[in-house]
Amino acid sequence: MSDQREILVGKRDDGTDLYLPVVELLTGRGFVTGKSGSGKSNTASVIAEELLESGFPLLIVDTDGEYYGLKEEYEMLHAGADEECDIQIGPEHAEQMASLALEENVPVILDVSGYLDEDVADELLRKIARQLFVKEKKLKKPFLLVVEEVHEYIPEGGGMGETGRLLIKISKRGRKHGLGILGISQRPADVKKDFITQANWLVWHRLTWDNDTNVVGRIIDTEYSELVSELDDGQGFVQTDWMDVDVRKVQFRRKRTFDAGATPGLDDFERPELKSVSDALVGDLQDISERKDREESRILELENELEKKEKRIETLEDELESARDVSNAAKQMADALTRKETLQTQLGGSDDEELRRLHDEIVDLETERDELEDELGALEAELDKRDEQIETLEGKLASRTETVERLREENERLRGRVQVLEATAEEETAEAQTVEAEMAEKPNAESTGETEILQAGGDDVEFGFTSVEWPNETESDSDESEEITTAPEPKPPEAVFEGEWIDDRLERAAEQSQCTVPTARRALVVLTQDGPLESAAIADAVGRSTVAVQGLCSELLTEGVLARPAERTYTLSDDVRTKLNAMASAE
Repeated sequence: MSDQREILVGKRDDGTDLYLPVVELLTGRGFVTGKSGSGKSNTASVIAEELLESGFPLLIVDTDGEYYGLKEEYEMLHAGADEECDIQIGPEHAEQMASLALEENVPVILDVSGYLDEDVADELLRKIARQLFVKEKKLKKPFLLVVEEVHEYIPEGGGMGETGRLLIKISKRGRKHGLGILGISQRPADVKKDFITQANWLVWHRLTWDNDTNVVGRIIDTEYSELVSELDDGQGFVQTDWMDVDVRKVQFRRKRTFDAGATPGLDDFERPELKSVSDALVGDLQDISERKDREESRILELENELEKKEKRIETLEDELESARDVSNAAKQMADALTRKETLQTQLGGSDDEELRRLHDEIVDLETERDELEDELGALEAELDKRDEQIETLEGKLASRTETVERLREENERLRGRVQVLEATAEEETAEAQTVEAEMAEKPNAESTGETEILQAGGDDVEFGFTSVEWPNETESDSDESEEITTAPEPKPPEAVFEGEWIDDRLERAAEQSQCTVPTARRALVVLTQDGPLESAAIADAVGRSTVAVQGLCSELLTEGVLARPAERTYTLSDDVRTKLNAMASAE
Protein backbone atom coordinates (compact mmCIF):
# COMPACT_ATOMS: atom_id res chain seq x y z
CA MET A 1 0.00 0.00 0.00
CA SER A 2 1.32 3.46 -0.95
CA ASP A 3 2.44 6.12 1.53
CA GLN A 4 0.68 8.78 -0.55
CA ARG A 5 -1.34 11.12 1.66
CA GLU A 6 -3.34 13.09 -0.95
CA ILE A 7 -4.86 12.50 -4.39
CA LEU A 8 -5.49 15.00 -7.21
CA VAL A 9 -9.13 15.08 -8.38
CA GLY A 10 -9.58 18.39 -10.23
CA LYS A 11 -9.05 22.15 -10.26
CA ARG A 12 -10.54 24.87 -8.09
CA ASP A 13 -12.38 27.85 -9.54
CA ASP A 14 -9.15 29.91 -9.29
CA GLY A 15 -7.23 27.38 -11.43
CA THR A 16 -5.26 25.71 -8.62
CA ASP A 17 -5.22 21.93 -8.18
CA LEU A 18 -7.55 20.33 -5.62
CA TYR A 19 -6.09 17.52 -3.54
CA LEU A 20 -8.15 15.40 -1.15
CA PRO A 21 -6.61 13.58 1.86
CA VAL A 22 -6.53 9.80 1.43
CA VAL A 23 -7.26 8.91 5.06
CA GLU A 24 -10.37 11.13 5.13
CA LEU A 25 -11.66 9.52 1.93
CA LEU A 26 -11.00 5.94 3.07
CA THR A 27 -12.36 6.27 6.62
CA GLY A 28 -14.75 9.23 6.35
CA ARG A 29 -18.40 9.55 5.40
CA GLY A 30 -18.90 10.95 1.91
CA PHE A 31 -21.91 11.90 -0.21
CA VAL A 32 -21.81 12.71 -3.95
CA THR A 33 -24.97 13.86 -5.68
CA GLY A 34 -26.13 15.41 -8.96
CA LYS A 35 -28.72 14.85 -11.65
CA SER A 36 -28.11 12.32 -14.43
CA GLY A 37 -25.29 13.48 -16.71
CA SER A 38 -23.93 16.08 -14.27
CA GLY A 39 -20.79 14.07 -13.48
CA LYS A 40 -21.44 12.35 -10.14
CA SER A 41 -20.44 8.85 -11.35
CA ASN A 42 -17.40 10.34 -13.10
CA THR A 43 -16.36 11.94 -9.79
CA ALA A 44 -16.74 8.60 -8.00
CA SER A 45 -14.68 6.88 -10.72
CA VAL A 46 -11.94 9.54 -10.50
CA ILE A 47 -11.67 9.00 -6.73
CA ALA A 48 -11.62 5.21 -7.29
CA GLU A 49 -8.91 5.51 -9.97
CA GLU A 50 -6.65 7.61 -7.74
CA LEU A 51 -7.08 5.24 -4.78
CA LEU A 52 -6.43 2.18 -6.95
CA GLU A 53 -3.41 3.87 -8.52
CA SER A 54 -1.90 4.21 -5.04
CA GLY A 55 -2.79 0.64 -4.03
CA PHE A 56 -5.60 1.44 -1.59
CA PRO A 57 -8.46 -1.13 -1.37
CA LEU A 58 -12.16 -0.46 -1.88
CA LEU A 59 -15.43 -2.21 -2.74
CA ILE A 60 -17.90 -0.61 -5.18
CA VAL A 61 -21.59 -1.59 -5.07
CA ASP A 62 -22.54 -1.13 -8.76
CA THR A 63 -26.32 -0.97 -9.31
CA ASP A 64 -26.21 -0.28 -13.08
CA GLY A 65 -23.15 -2.21 -14.30
CA GLU A 66 -21.18 0.95 -15.15
CA TYR A 67 -17.93 0.50 -13.20
CA TYR A 68 -16.43 -2.55 -14.92
CA GLY A 69 -14.47 -0.09 -17.15
CA LEU A 70 -12.05 0.31 -14.22
CA LYS A 71 -10.72 -3.15 -15.16
CA GLU A 72 -9.22 -1.55 -18.27
CA GLU A 73 -6.27 -0.42 -16.12
CA TYR A 74 -6.65 -2.13 -12.74
CA GLU A 75 -6.89 -5.74 -11.61
CA MET A 76 -10.26 -5.92 -9.88
CA LEU A 77 -12.61 -8.78 -9.06
CA HIS A 78 -15.87 -8.22 -10.93
CA ALA A 79 -18.46 -10.30 -9.07
CA GLY A 80 -22.20 -10.56 -9.67
CA ALA A 81 -24.84 -12.60 -11.49
CA ASP A 82 -24.02 -11.87 -15.17
CA GLU A 83 -21.84 -14.06 -17.35
CA GLU A 84 -19.61 -11.02 -18.07
CA CYS A 85 -18.53 -11.05 -14.40
CA ASP A 86 -15.36 -12.86 -13.34
CA ILE A 87 -17.42 -15.00 -10.95
CA GLN A 88 -21.12 -15.53 -10.25
CA ILE A 89 -21.77 -15.26 -6.51
CA GLY A 90 -24.58 -15.38 -3.96
CA PRO A 91 -25.06 -14.55 -0.27
CA GLU A 92 -23.09 -17.67 0.70
CA HIS A 93 -19.92 -15.98 -0.66
CA ALA A 94 -20.19 -12.94 1.64
CA GLU A 95 -17.49 -13.85 4.16
CA GLN A 96 -15.02 -14.89 1.45
CA MET A 97 -15.61 -11.64 -0.48
CA ALA A 98 -14.97 -9.53 2.64
CA SER A 99 -11.80 -11.51 3.38
CA LEU A 100 -10.48 -11.01 -0.17
CA ALA A 101 -11.13 -7.27 -0.03
CA LEU A 102 -9.75 -6.61 3.46
CA GLU A 103 -7.16 -9.29 4.11
CA GLU A 104 -5.81 -9.85 0.59
CA ASN A 105 -6.20 -6.27 -0.75
CA VAL A 106 -8.32 -7.33 -3.74
CA PRO A 107 -10.41 -4.40 -5.10
CA VAL A 108 -13.97 -5.56 -5.76
CA ILE A 109 -16.79 -4.43 -8.06
CA LEU A 110 -19.97 -5.92 -6.61
CA ASP A 111 -22.33 -5.78 -9.59
CA VAL A 112 -25.90 -6.22 -8.28
CA SER A 113 -27.55 -5.14 -11.55
CA GLY A 114 -27.90 -8.69 -12.89
CA TYR A 115 -29.90 -10.31 -10.08
CA LEU A 116 -33.48 -11.00 -11.15
CA ASP A 117 -34.50 -11.47 -7.51
CA GLU A 118 -33.95 -8.16 -5.70
CA ASP A 119 -34.09 -9.91 -2.33
CA VAL A 120 -31.01 -11.97 -3.24
CA ALA A 121 -29.06 -8.84 -4.23
CA ASP A 122 -30.15 -7.08 -1.03
CA GLU A 123 -29.14 -10.05 1.13
CA LEU A 124 -25.76 -10.28 -0.62
CA LEU A 125 -24.95 -6.59 0.03
CA ARG A 126 -26.17 -6.81 3.62
CA LYS A 127 -24.04 -9.86 4.45
CA ILE A 128 -20.91 -8.45 2.78
CA ALA A 129 -21.32 -5.09 4.56
CA ARG A 130 -21.81 -6.85 7.90
CA GLN A 131 -18.68 -8.97 7.34
CA LEU A 132 -16.68 -5.82 6.48
CA PHE A 133 -17.90 -4.12 9.66
CA VAL A 134 -17.12 -7.14 11.86
CA LYS A 135 -13.67 -7.79 10.37
CA GLU A 136 -12.69 -4.10 10.57
CA LYS A 137 -13.17 -4.19 14.34
CA LYS A 138 -10.04 -6.35 14.51
CA LEU A 139 -8.09 -5.19 11.44
CA LYS A 140 -8.76 -1.42 11.75
CA LYS A 141 -7.50 -1.00 8.18
CA PRO A 142 -8.53 2.06 6.11
CA PHE A 143 -11.09 0.81 3.59
CA LEU A 144 -13.81 2.51 1.51
CA LEU A 145 -17.27 1.08 0.71
CA VAL A 146 -18.83 2.89 -2.31
CA VAL A 147 -22.62 2.52 -2.72
CA GLU A 148 -24.33 3.72 -5.91
CA GLU A 149 -28.03 4.76 -5.83
CA VAL A 150 -27.85 4.89 -2.04
CA HIS A 151 -31.43 6.22 -1.83
CA GLU A 152 -32.67 2.72 -2.74
CA TYR A 153 -31.29 1.41 0.56
CA ILE A 154 -31.79 4.41 2.89
CA PRO A 155 -34.84 6.31 1.56
CA GLU A 156 -36.02 9.50 3.24
CA GLY A 157 -39.70 8.62 3.08
CA GLY A 158 -39.49 5.46 5.19
CA GLY A 159 -39.53 1.77 4.37
CA MET A 160 -35.85 1.32 5.22
CA GLY A 161 -34.90 -2.33 5.59
CA GLU A 162 -32.18 -4.16 7.47
CA THR A 163 -29.58 -3.32 4.80
CA GLY A 164 -30.30 0.39 5.08
CA ARG A 165 -30.04 0.33 8.87
CA LEU A 166 -26.67 -1.40 8.55
CA LEU A 167 -25.39 1.29 6.14
CA ILE A 168 -26.53 4.00 8.57
CA LYS A 169 -24.64 2.18 11.34
CA ILE A 170 -21.49 2.10 9.19
CA SER A 171 -21.82 5.84 8.50
CA LYS A 172 -22.07 6.55 12.24
CA ARG A 173 -19.67 4.02 13.73
CA GLY A 174 -17.46 2.68 10.93
CA ARG A 175 -14.93 5.52 11.03
CA LYS A 176 -13.39 4.49 14.37
CA HIS A 177 -12.78 1.00 12.93
CA GLY A 178 -11.28 2.34 9.67
CA LEU A 179 -14.35 1.57 7.51
CA GLY A 180 -15.51 4.54 5.43
CA ILE A 181 -18.56 4.85 3.19
CA LEU A 182 -19.35 6.93 0.08
CA GLY A 183 -23.01 7.22 -0.89
CA ILE A 184 -23.97 8.33 -4.41
CA SER A 185 -27.45 9.47 -5.52
CA GLN A 186 -29.03 11.69 -8.16
CA ARG A 187 -31.89 12.72 -5.81
CA PRO A 188 -30.65 14.05 -2.43
CA ALA A 189 -34.24 14.77 -1.39
CA ASP A 190 -34.90 11.01 -1.49
CA VAL A 191 -31.93 10.14 0.76
CA LYS A 192 -32.45 9.91 4.52
CA LYS A 193 -31.13 13.14 6.04
CA ASP A 194 -29.41 11.24 8.90
CA PHE A 195 -26.98 9.91 6.29
CA ILE A 196 -26.31 13.27 4.59
CA THR A 197 -25.84 15.20 7.84
CA GLN A 198 -23.36 12.57 9.11
CA ALA A 199 -21.14 13.12 6.04
CA ASN A 200 -17.91 15.04 6.61
CA TRP A 201 -17.22 15.52 2.89
CA LEU A 202 -19.83 16.22 0.20
CA VAL A 203 -19.82 16.97 -3.53
CA TRP A 204 -22.84 18.76 -5.04
CA HIS A 205 -23.09 18.53 -8.85
CA ARG A 206 -25.87 20.13 -10.91
CA LEU A 207 -29.37 19.82 -9.42
CA THR A 208 -32.54 21.41 -10.81
CA TRP A 209 -35.56 19.99 -8.96
CA ASP A 210 -36.85 22.26 -6.19
CA ASN A 211 -36.88 19.49 -3.58
CA ASP A 212 -33.22 18.74 -4.30
CA THR A 213 -32.04 22.37 -4.37
CA ASN A 214 -33.85 22.96 -1.06
CA VAL A 215 -31.64 20.27 0.48
CA VAL A 216 -28.58 22.18 -0.77
CA GLY A 217 -29.91 25.33 0.91
CA ARG A 218 -30.38 23.55 4.21
CA ILE A 219 -27.02 21.79 4.28
CA ILE A 220 -24.77 24.53 2.79
CA ASP A 221 -26.61 27.84 2.57
CA THR A 222 -29.66 29.24 0.82
CA GLU A 223 -27.52 31.16 -1.70
CA TYR A 224 -26.29 27.84 -3.14
CA SER A 225 -29.86 26.69 -3.91
CA GLU A 226 -29.75 28.72 -7.14
CA LEU A 227 -26.01 28.40 -7.84
CA VAL A 228 -26.12 24.58 -7.91
CA SER A 229 -28.54 24.60 -10.85
CA GLU A 230 -26.09 26.64 -12.95
CA LEU A 231 -23.12 24.22 -12.72
CA ASP A 232 -21.61 22.77 -15.92
CA ASP A 233 -20.91 19.07 -16.48
CA GLY A 234 -18.19 17.90 -14.11
CA GLN A 235 -18.39 21.02 -11.93
CA GLY A 236 -19.39 20.71 -8.29
CA PHE A 237 -19.39 22.43 -4.93
CA VAL A 238 -17.03 20.58 -2.57
CA GLN A 239 -17.87 20.87 1.13
CA THR A 240 -15.52 19.33 3.72
CA ASP A 241 -14.68 19.51 7.40
CA TRP A 242 -10.94 19.83 6.82
CA MET A 243 -10.54 22.71 4.32
CA ASP A 244 -10.04 26.32 5.42
CA VAL A 245 -12.85 27.41 3.13
CA ASP A 246 -16.17 25.69 3.81
CA VAL A 247 -17.27 25.39 0.16
CA ARG A 248 -15.19 25.42 -3.05
CA LYS A 249 -16.29 25.30 -6.68
CA VAL A 250 -14.31 22.54 -8.45
CA GLN A 251 -14.00 21.21 -12.00
CA PHE A 252 -13.34 17.46 -11.67
CA ARG A 253 -11.12 15.80 -14.28
CA ARG A 254 -12.43 13.19 -16.70
CA LYS A 255 -11.78 9.60 -15.69
CA ARG A 256 -9.06 7.76 -17.59
CA THR A 257 -10.73 4.34 -17.85
CA PHE A 258 -13.50 3.15 -20.17
CA ASP A 259 -16.84 4.90 -19.55
CA ALA A 260 -19.20 1.92 -19.28
CA GLY A 261 -22.00 4.17 -18.01
CA ALA A 262 -22.10 6.51 -21.03
CA THR A 263 -25.42 6.81 -22.86
CA PRO A 264 -25.34 4.56 -25.96
CA GLY A 265 -25.09 6.40 -29.30
CA LEU A 266 -25.12 5.51 -32.99
CA ASP A 267 -21.42 4.69 -33.05
CA ASP A 268 -20.32 1.07 -32.84
CA PHE A 269 -19.85 -0.13 -29.27
CA GLU A 270 -16.36 -1.42 -28.70
CA ARG A 271 -15.62 -3.01 -25.34
CA PRO A 272 -11.97 -2.52 -24.33
CA GLU A 273 -9.66 -5.32 -23.29
CA LEU A 274 -10.07 -5.76 -19.55
CA LYS A 275 -7.54 -7.05 -17.06
CA SER A 276 -8.38 -10.37 -15.43
CA VAL A 277 -7.78 -11.50 -11.88
CA SER A 278 -5.95 -14.60 -10.67
CA ASP A 279 -7.48 -17.96 -11.65
CA ALA A 280 -6.71 -19.25 -8.15
CA LEU A 281 -8.78 -16.40 -6.68
CA VAL A 282 -11.78 -17.25 -8.84
CA GLY A 283 -11.23 -20.94 -8.11
CA ASP A 284 -11.67 -20.41 -4.37
CA LEU A 285 -15.00 -18.69 -4.97
CA GLN A 286 -16.11 -21.38 -7.43
CA ASP A 287 -15.36 -24.05 -4.82
CA ILE A 288 -17.91 -22.38 -2.54
CA SER A 289 -20.52 -22.41 -5.31
CA GLU A 290 -19.80 -26.03 -6.21
CA ARG A 291 -19.92 -27.11 -2.57
CA LYS A 292 -23.31 -25.47 -2.15
CA ASP A 293 -24.56 -27.08 -5.39
CA ARG A 294 -23.36 -30.50 -4.16
CA GLU A 295 -25.13 -30.06 -0.83
CA GLU A 296 -28.36 -29.02 -2.54
CA SER A 297 -28.09 -31.94 -5.01
CA ARG A 298 -27.49 -34.43 -2.20
CA ILE A 299 -30.51 -33.18 -0.26
CA LEU A 300 -32.66 -33.42 -3.41
CA GLU A 301 -31.33 -36.92 -4.09
CA LEU A 302 -32.12 -38.05 -0.54
CA GLU A 303 -35.62 -36.59 -0.75
CA ASN A 304 -36.30 -38.37 -4.07
CA GLU A 305 -34.97 -41.66 -2.75
CA LEU A 306 -37.05 -41.31 0.39
CA GLU A 307 -40.14 -40.65 -1.70
CA LYS A 308 -39.50 -43.81 -3.75
CA LYS A 309 -39.08 -45.90 -0.59
CA GLU A 310 -42.32 -44.56 0.86
CA LYS A 311 -44.20 -45.42 -2.33
CA ARG A 312 -42.72 -48.95 -2.29
CA ILE A 313 -43.77 -49.36 1.35
CA GLU A 314 -47.32 -48.29 0.48
CA THR A 315 -47.40 -50.88 -2.35
CA LEU A 316 -46.11 -53.66 -0.10
CA GLU A 317 -48.59 -52.74 2.64
CA ASP A 318 -51.42 -53.04 0.09
CA GLU A 319 -50.11 -56.46 -1.00
CA LEU A 320 -49.77 -57.54 2.62
CA GLU A 321 -53.33 -56.50 3.37
CA SER A 322 -54.54 -58.38 0.32
CA ALA A 323 -52.62 -61.52 1.40
CA ARG A 324 -54.10 -61.31 4.88
CA ASP A 325 -57.58 -61.14 3.37
CA VAL A 326 -56.87 -64.34 1.35
CA SER A 327 -55.47 -66.06 4.44
CA ASN A 328 -58.50 -65.17 6.52
CA ALA A 329 -60.84 -66.40 3.81
CA ALA A 330 -58.95 -69.71 3.60
CA LYS A 331 -59.10 -70.19 7.34
CA GLN A 332 -62.83 -69.50 7.40
CA MET A 333 -63.37 -72.04 4.60
CA ALA A 334 -61.28 -74.65 6.39
CA ASP A 335 -63.23 -74.21 9.58
CA ALA A 336 -66.41 -74.89 7.68
CA LEU A 337 -65.17 -78.19 6.25
CA THR A 338 -64.99 -81.49 7.97
CA ARG A 339 -61.33 -82.17 7.33
CA LYS A 340 -60.12 -79.00 8.93
CA GLU A 341 -56.43 -79.81 9.56
CA THR A 342 -55.62 -81.08 6.01
CA LEU A 343 -57.28 -78.19 4.13
CA GLN A 344 -55.85 -75.56 6.44
CA THR A 345 -52.35 -76.96 5.88
CA GLN A 346 -52.77 -76.94 2.10
CA LEU A 347 -54.18 -73.41 1.95
CA GLY A 348 -52.21 -71.76 4.76
CA GLY A 349 -48.65 -72.89 4.07
CA SER A 350 -48.01 -70.84 0.94
CA ASP A 351 -49.87 -67.81 2.34
CA ASP A 352 -47.80 -67.75 5.53
CA GLU A 353 -44.64 -68.01 3.46
CA GLU A 354 -45.71 -65.05 1.30
CA LEU A 355 -46.62 -63.07 4.40
CA ARG A 356 -43.17 -63.65 5.90
CA ARG A 357 -41.46 -62.59 2.66
CA LEU A 358 -43.49 -59.41 2.40
CA HIS A 359 -42.96 -58.61 6.07
CA ASP A 360 -39.16 -59.01 5.76
CA GLU A 361 -39.05 -56.75 2.70
CA ILE A 362 -41.09 -54.08 4.52
CA VAL A 363 -38.74 -54.20 7.51
CA ASP A 364 -35.72 -53.71 5.21
CA LEU A 365 -37.34 -50.78 3.43
CA GLU A 366 -38.40 -49.15 6.67
CA THR A 367 -34.81 -49.48 7.96
CA GLU A 368 -33.46 -47.77 4.84
CA ARG A 369 -36.11 -45.04 5.16
CA ASP A 370 -35.17 -44.40 8.79
CA GLU A 371 -31.49 -44.08 7.84
CA LEU A 372 -32.34 -41.58 5.11
CA GLU A 373 -34.55 -39.60 7.48
CA ASP A 374 -31.75 -39.53 10.07
CA GLU A 375 -29.26 -38.20 7.50
CA LEU A 376 -31.73 -35.57 6.30
CA GLY A 377 -32.55 -34.62 9.89
CA ALA A 378 -28.85 -34.17 10.70
CA LEU A 379 -28.45 -31.77 7.77
CA GLU A 380 -31.53 -29.80 8.78
CA ALA A 381 -30.36 -29.67 12.41
CA GLU A 382 -27.00 -28.27 11.30
CA LEU A 383 -28.76 -25.58 9.28
CA ASP A 384 -31.03 -24.73 12.23
CA LYS A 385 -27.98 -24.51 14.52
CA ARG A 386 -26.27 -22.05 12.17
CA ASP A 387 -29.46 -19.96 11.91
CA GLU A 388 -29.69 -19.79 15.71
CA GLN A 389 -26.04 -18.68 15.96
CA ILE A 390 -26.66 -15.94 13.40
CA GLU A 391 -29.80 -14.76 15.24
CA THR A 392 -27.91 -14.72 18.56
CA LEU A 393 -25.05 -12.65 17.13
CA GLU A 394 -27.47 -10.25 15.45
CA GLY A 395 -29.34 -9.86 18.75
CA LYS A 396 -26.11 -9.04 20.57
CA LEU A 397 -25.18 -6.49 17.92
CA ALA A 398 -28.60 -4.84 18.13
CA SER A 399 -28.39 -4.70 21.95
CA ARG A 400 -24.94 -3.16 21.87
CA THR A 401 -26.05 -0.64 19.27
CA GLU A 402 -28.96 0.48 21.46
CA THR A 403 -26.63 0.80 24.47
CA VAL A 404 -24.12 2.90 22.54
CA GLU A 405 -26.86 5.19 21.20
CA ARG A 406 -28.30 5.64 24.70
CA LEU A 407 -24.88 6.46 26.13
CA ARG A 408 -24.21 8.91 23.30
CA GLU A 409 -27.47 10.76 24.01
CA GLU A 410 -26.71 10.88 27.73
CA ASN A 411 -23.21 12.18 27.00
CA GLU A 412 -24.65 14.94 24.83
CA ARG A 413 -27.08 15.92 27.57
CA LEU A 414 -24.32 16.01 30.19
CA ARG A 415 -22.06 18.04 27.90
CA GLY A 416 -24.81 20.64 27.52
CA ARG A 417 -25.31 20.76 31.27
CA VAL A 418 -21.57 21.23 31.87
CA GLN A 419 -21.46 24.13 29.42
CA VAL A 420 -24.40 25.79 31.18
CA LEU A 421 -22.72 25.38 34.57
CA GLU A 422 -19.43 26.74 33.22
CA ALA A 423 -21.19 29.82 31.83
CA THR A 424 -22.96 30.37 35.17
CA ALA A 425 -19.68 30.03 37.06
CA GLU A 426 -18.04 32.62 34.81
CA GLU A 427 -20.89 35.08 35.46
CA GLU A 428 -20.67 34.55 39.22
CA THR A 429 -16.89 35.10 39.12
CA ALA A 430 -17.37 38.37 37.23
CA GLU A 431 -19.96 39.54 39.76
CA ALA A 432 -17.65 38.70 42.66
CA GLN A 433 -14.83 40.69 41.10
CA THR A 434 -17.17 43.65 40.64
CA VAL A 435 -18.15 43.48 44.33
CA GLU A 436 -14.52 43.45 45.43
CA ALA A 437 -13.76 46.47 43.25
CA GLU A 438 -16.67 48.45 44.73
CA MET A 439 -15.63 47.57 48.27
CA ALA A 440 -12.12 48.84 47.58
CA GLU A 441 -13.44 52.17 46.27
CA LYS A 442 -15.96 52.94 49.06
CA PRO A 443 -14.83 54.70 52.31
CA ASN A 444 -14.51 52.80 55.57
CA ALA A 445 -17.94 52.34 57.10
CA GLU A 446 -16.73 53.04 60.64
CA SER A 447 -15.27 56.47 59.70
CA THR A 448 -18.55 57.66 58.20
CA GLY A 449 -20.74 56.14 60.87
CA GLU A 450 -22.89 54.40 58.24
CA THR A 451 -23.54 50.73 57.58
CA GLU A 452 -23.87 49.93 53.87
CA ILE A 453 -25.05 46.88 51.99
CA LEU A 454 -22.67 45.87 49.19
CA GLN A 455 -24.36 44.91 45.91
CA ALA A 456 -22.98 43.81 42.55
CA GLY A 457 -25.46 45.88 40.55
CA GLY A 458 -29.27 45.85 40.68
CA ASP A 459 -31.64 47.31 43.27
CA ASP A 460 -32.27 46.28 46.89
CA VAL A 461 -35.21 44.02 46.11
CA GLU A 462 -33.34 42.05 43.41
CA PHE A 463 -30.53 41.15 45.76
CA GLY A 464 -32.76 40.28 48.70
CA PHE A 465 -32.12 43.36 50.88
CA THR A 466 -34.52 45.93 52.34
CA SER A 467 -33.92 49.02 54.45
CA VAL A 468 -33.27 47.88 58.01
CA GLU A 469 -33.29 50.26 61.02
CA TRP A 470 -31.39 48.87 63.96
CA PRO A 471 -33.37 49.25 67.27
CA ASN A 472 -31.92 51.38 70.12
CA GLU A 473 -31.42 50.10 73.65
CA THR A 474 -34.96 51.06 74.78
CA GLU A 475 -36.54 49.18 71.90
CA SER A 476 -34.45 46.03 72.19
CA ASP A 477 -37.27 44.09 73.78
CA SER A 478 -39.71 44.85 70.98
CA ASP A 479 -41.23 41.91 69.09
CA GLU A 480 -41.29 43.84 65.82
CA SER A 481 -38.86 42.75 63.05
CA GLU A 482 -38.23 43.64 59.47
CA GLU A 483 -38.91 41.15 56.59
CA ILE A 484 -35.93 40.19 54.39
CA THR A 485 -36.66 39.32 50.76
CA THR A 486 -34.62 36.41 49.36
CA ALA A 487 -32.87 36.99 46.00
CA PRO A 488 -33.90 34.66 43.14
CA GLU A 489 -31.32 32.19 41.82
CA PRO A 490 -29.61 33.44 38.63
CA LYS A 491 -30.88 31.86 35.40
CA PRO A 492 -28.49 30.44 32.74
CA PRO A 493 -28.05 32.63 29.64
CA GLU A 494 -29.87 30.07 27.49
CA ALA A 495 -33.07 30.61 29.51
CA VAL A 496 -33.65 33.86 27.61
CA PHE A 497 -34.37 31.79 24.49
CA GLU A 498 -37.02 29.57 26.09
CA GLY A 499 -40.76 29.94 25.83
CA GLU A 500 -43.62 29.62 23.40
CA TRP A 501 -42.36 32.53 21.29
CA ILE A 502 -39.29 30.58 20.09
CA ASP A 503 -39.42 26.90 21.21
CA ASP A 504 -41.27 25.64 18.11
CA ARG A 505 -38.89 27.39 15.72
CA LEU A 506 -35.82 26.02 17.50
CA GLU A 507 -37.24 22.48 17.47
CA ARG A 508 -37.95 22.64 13.73
CA ALA A 509 -34.48 23.99 12.98
CA ALA A 510 -32.85 21.27 15.09
CA GLU A 511 -34.94 18.56 13.43
CA GLN A 512 -33.84 19.67 9.93
CA SER A 513 -30.15 19.89 10.90
CA GLN A 514 -27.68 17.70 12.80
CA CYS A 515 -27.72 19.88 15.95
CA THR A 516 -29.85 19.70 19.10
CA VAL A 517 -32.14 22.38 20.60
CA PRO A 518 -29.63 23.10 23.47
CA THR A 519 -26.92 23.66 20.85
CA ALA A 520 -29.24 26.09 19.02
CA ARG A 521 -29.82 28.05 22.24
CA ARG A 522 -26.07 28.21 22.96
CA ALA A 523 -25.48 29.51 19.43
CA LEU A 524 -28.06 32.28 19.99
CA VAL A 525 -26.36 33.25 23.27
CA VAL A 526 -23.01 33.49 21.44
CA LEU A 527 -24.55 35.70 18.74
CA THR A 528 -26.20 37.87 21.42
CA GLN A 529 -22.87 38.48 23.13
CA ASP A 530 -20.43 38.61 20.20
CA GLY A 531 -22.42 38.76 16.95
CA PRO A 532 -22.42 39.13 14.02
CA LEU A 533 -20.23 36.01 13.51
CA GLU A 534 -19.31 33.59 10.74
CA SER A 535 -20.52 30.01 11.02
CA ALA A 536 -16.98 28.75 11.76
CA ALA A 537 -16.68 31.07 14.78
CA ILE A 538 -20.09 29.95 16.07
CA ALA A 539 -19.03 26.31 15.63
CA ASP A 540 -15.89 26.87 17.72
CA ALA A 541 -17.93 28.55 20.45
CA VAL A 542 -20.52 25.76 20.76
CA GLY A 543 -18.10 22.85 20.17
CA ARG A 544 -19.69 21.43 16.99
CA SER A 545 -18.45 20.94 13.40
CA THR A 546 -18.71 23.79 10.91
CA VAL A 547 -20.91 21.70 8.59
CA ALA A 548 -23.37 20.98 11.41
CA VAL A 549 -23.56 24.61 12.58
CA GLN A 550 -23.83 25.86 8.98
CA GLY A 551 -26.91 23.68 8.52
CA LEU A 552 -28.37 24.89 11.84
CA CYS A 553 -27.83 28.58 10.97
CA SER A 554 -29.44 28.03 7.57
CA GLU A 555 -32.53 26.53 9.24
CA LEU A 556 -32.69 29.35 11.84
CA LEU A 557 -32.48 31.84 8.96
CA THR A 558 -35.47 30.11 7.36
CA GLU A 559 -37.38 30.27 10.66
CA GLY A 560 -36.77 34.04 10.96
CA VAL A 561 -34.61 33.70 14.09
CA LEU A 562 -31.40 34.84 12.38
CA ALA A 563 -30.48 37.37 9.70
CA ARG A 564 -27.46 37.34 7.38
CA PRO A 565 -25.75 40.75 7.10
CA ALA A 566 -22.92 39.32 4.94
CA GLU A 567 -21.90 36.07 3.20
CA ARG A 568 -21.70 33.16 5.72
CA THR A 569 -22.17 35.72 8.54
CA TYR A 570 -25.14 35.57 10.91
CA THR A 571 -26.75 37.77 13.56
CA LEU A 572 -30.04 37.90 15.48
CA SER A 573 -33.03 39.01 13.42
CA ASP A 574 -34.76 42.32 14.21
CA ASP A 575 -37.83 40.48 15.53
CA VAL A 576 -35.74 38.48 18.01
CA ARG A 577 -33.86 41.58 19.17
CA THR A 578 -37.18 43.42 19.69
CA LYS A 579 -38.47 40.50 21.76
CA LEU A 580 -35.29 40.44 23.91
CA ASN A 581 -35.53 44.18 24.54
CA ALA A 582 -39.18 43.85 25.56
CA MET A 583 -38.29 41.03 27.96
CA ALA A 584 -35.48 43.12 29.47
CA SER A 585 -37.80 46.11 29.97
CA ALA A 586 -40.42 43.91 31.64
CA GLU A 587 -37.86 42.69 34.15
